[in-house]
Amino acid sequence: MSIKSNDTPRIRRSPEESRANILAAAEQLLVEQGPQSLRLADVAKAAGVANATVLHHFGSIDAVQQALMEQMIGELVDSIMAIEIPADAPVEARAVGLKTLFDALETPGAARLAAWLELTDETSRLTVVREAVQDVAQKKISQAGVPEDVAEDMILLSVTLALGVGLFGPSLGRLIGKPEGRARELTLQMLLANFQRLAG
Repeated sequence: MSIKSNDTPRIRRSPEESRANILAAAEQLLVEQGPQSLRLADVAKAAGVANATVLHHFGSIDAVQQALMEQMIGELVDSIMAIEIPADAPVEARAVGLKTLFDALETPGAARLAAWLELTDETSRLTVVREAVQDVAQKKISQAGVPEDVAEDMILLSVTLALGVGLFGPSLGRLIGKPEGRARELTLQMLLANFQRLAG
């Protein structure tokens, strides 16, 4: 009589694929359940691997969290740098740029990442975001005739409000009976009017 194993077949992955699988599982946990879910056993279970596999590839759960932060920050920076601001249509470009920025920062992952970094006093990791903001101000917005210091103020205000909308907009809007997306709509209207005033 043969005994059949009920174990799930092991999936053979390269080291790079295994690390990517673990980080993808950690990111999904962060987005769905928040940073408190990023414990070794939870990440390993979500990735479908043993605790030892996570430790083999990262050394510790802290290293998994650090790698996830760096990966998500990199994706956020790429989104910011991908914003196109044509010099021949600055008003339309501001609207497109803001929409792109809000799309990037309103995602649950980006909003929770920002909250996580702030609550764990890890905002020093955002130096790469600071560099991206400076690049956007210098290489994109300033090309449309906006002074660099004004461009940086515009980005500071936009990022702060976009993250606020991402974290609180939907839930607060529902609590007071507003239509879905109302917080974003009002914030974009306010920002565009303010930018028109700042940029002249």
